Amino acid sequence: MQDLRLCCVGDSFTAGAGDETALGWPGRVAAAAWPRGVAVTAYNLGVRRDTSADIRRRAEAEVLARLLATGGDAHAVVFCFGANDATFEDGLPRVPPEASRDNAVALLGWSAARWPTLLLGPPPVLHDAAQDARVAALGPVLAAVAAALEVPFLPLHGPLSASHAWRAGAARGDGVHPDAAGYAAMAALVEAWPAWRRLSGG
Repeated sequence: MQDLRLCCVGDSFTAGAGDETALGWPGRVAAAAWPRGVAVTAYNLGVRRDTSADIRRRAEAEVLARLLATGGDAHAVVFCFGANDATFEDGLPRVPPEASRDNAVALLGWSAARWPTLLLGPPPVLHDAAQDARVAALGPVLAAVAAALEVPFLPLHGPLSASHAWRAGAARGDGVHPDAAGYAAMAALVEAWPAWRRLSGG
């Protein structure tokens, strides 16, 4: 069995906020890889309210601490960020789109030079239509960065906006974070993604 050490770096959607099973998407995709012969150790490095700027400040130390000293046959990093960048505070986004782009360039460039690296687009934030529109607009910006750096990118905003499980789960919770069924829908998108399957025994 292959031993894959995986760092999942992001915000509350990576941490699995709102999921009563405490699995989020990282726990689900890691569990699904085991029957395919890949023993995934998933390090959940999701922090609530983190923007791309916050993640840029902490990612190197946190990822290196887990991937350089832990052995394993293979290592990989999956990033997911952007929703908090688009949050308005004092009339301005917490991170402007051009700064989000620069942060993505730095994060993906650093990681992809060392390990297989994937980027998930930001999920929808359905409680606030204006913020959700900004999140939707940020997705293509991040996709362009990923394409330039040859990092696989998975758009999540459109599919999850159309997902009854995601929408209903968020409505039952705080309006932003889904419940277990919503995270299962997110995990299913990752699980079906060829880039993830190549890493995880697909």
